[in-house]
Amino acid sequence: QVQLVESGGGVVQAGDSLRLSCAPSGRTFSSFGLGWFRQAPGKEREAVGAISLSGGNTYYADSVKGRSTISRDNAKNTVYLQINSLKPEDTAVYYCAARRRVCSGLGCFDQRLYNDWGQGTQVTVSS
Repeated sequence: QVQLVESGGGVVQAGDSLRLSCAPSGRTFSSFGLGWFRQAPGKEREAVGAISLSGGNTYYADSVKGRSTISRDNAKNTVYLQINSLKPEDTAVYYCAARRRVCSGLGCFDQRLYNDWGQGTQVTVSS
């Protein structure tokens, strides 16, 4: 089991950029694929994006495609989610999650693939 810790959330204004980080506690996750998810108040948790074990493949939800980048630095044992041009509708708790199973494309957005989840970090975008 991997304990994940997200950081980097906060209150920002619409149009700003934010970079979230996720790191495991006490274990390397170079052998795991990773995903980012978010849950807005009153809504179900949804996928934001995912990255492969090597970092060579990334996938993004339509809601953030074109203004987000997911990357990982296995040497630093950290995965990042950068979102630019933030909108009020991006307001949510953001979670990172780790999976052991291989996936591709939209299949990586299936939350059932993910075994370990962080506690989340709040992102609030004011208009």
